Amino acid sequence: MKDVKILGTGCKRCVATAEMMQAEADRLGIAVQIEKVTDYAAIAGYGIASTPGIVIDGKVVHAGGLPKHADVTAWLAA
Repeated sequence: MKDVKILGTGCKRCVATAEMMQAEADRLGIAVQIEKVTDYAAIAGYGIASTPGIVIDGKVVHAGGLPKHADVTAWLAA
């Protein structure tokens, strides 16, 4: 199971990113646990200045804006 953290304040882009990650994981048949991290100190701890950020299995893979669909697929499949 992949551990996915969505870093952000809960804005529309952050919500859309979480939904995108879950939908793609479902499509690929990959089990994921998605956690939304909204605490500013915790987000800053990942070195993220622009949200939404995505952390998969402890590695920051994205920061700022909606991710591209192809990138989401690649991150989950890796």
